[in-house]
Amino acid sequence: MSSFDISEERALIKAADRYISEKIEQHFSEKFAPKTLIICGSGLGGISTRVSETPKPLVLPYSSIPGFKVSTVPGHNGELIFGFMNDSPVVLMNGRLHSYEGHSLVETVHPIRSLHMLNSIETLIVTNAAGGINASFKTGDLMCVYDHINFPGLCGFHPLRGPNFDEYGPRFLATSDAYDLELRKLLFAKQKELKIERTIHEGTYAFVHGPTFESRAESRFLRMAGADAVGMSTVPEVVTARHCGWKVLALSLITNECVVDPPASVRDEKPVPIQEGKATHAEVLENSAKASKDVQDLIYAIVAEL
Repeated sequence: MSSFDISEERALIKAADRYISEKIEQHFSEKFAPKTLIICGSGLGGISTRVSETPKPLVLPYSSIPGFKVSTVPGHNGELIFGFMNDSPVVLMNGRLHSYEGHSLVETVHPIRSLHMLNSIETLIVTNAAGGINASFKTGDLMCVYDHINFPGLCGFHPLRGPNFDEYGPRFLATSDAYDLELRKLLFAKQKELKIERTIHEGTYAFVHGPTFESRAESRFLRMAGADAVGMSTVPEVVTARHCGWKVLALSLITNECVVDPPASVRDEKPVPIQEGKATHAEVLENSAKASKDVQDLIYAIVAEL
């Protein structure tokens, strides 16, 4: 695995910052300094509908921004949206980038490093669609992430691999405090305040590379390792945001329950159909849509406090 050219990446970050800053200055009549970055997970792009139309939001397609790669996954529009949500200045990544699309991890977190150059963002709220590993998690539940397992990172596939961006953060970053306790308390306070009945757990998110959904044996292994949910994103963004010094709140929507039972044996008298419980991306999008309003309401209430 080759390293990257940090000088080239720094140049792309500066070019992206210049482009974004110019567009913001041209679009907004008054100084606009977003305090929160919200990353919309699969099927959760509806969060963008909660951005106020007054003043009109600024929308920048990834394809127009230096160094930004284009999202290729259904449910990910691939655009930055700058505007106000509940009177708070925010920027949304309406669709994220995944390494399984062929992007390097440096490319997938390039938007975060570029937006950090605005010198105003302090908090990342990141959402994702995830498979339930914990046996008590049901489709449609939410999970507030309080820890993660970075399986690709443990094998050297890490967003901070290579020369360190010393201007952002330390060479050796602690991740034991990655998920801010006060933000997690705020999430549950808002759930109570809004009387949202959807179950919200706290748990550990396992990041795997994808794009295949987990095999039965892999799901059992993840459960044994301490994972409560599994997905193909989020952790690189969280690690990079923490490297920038931001606080992080992460919310997973459980869109399917991972199959952990061994497959049917040829010796079984009444084998369970092997395709039963098989995950699909269509299922992910369908269940994301069903829970989208609760996620939107929670985030809308939270940003007003940031």
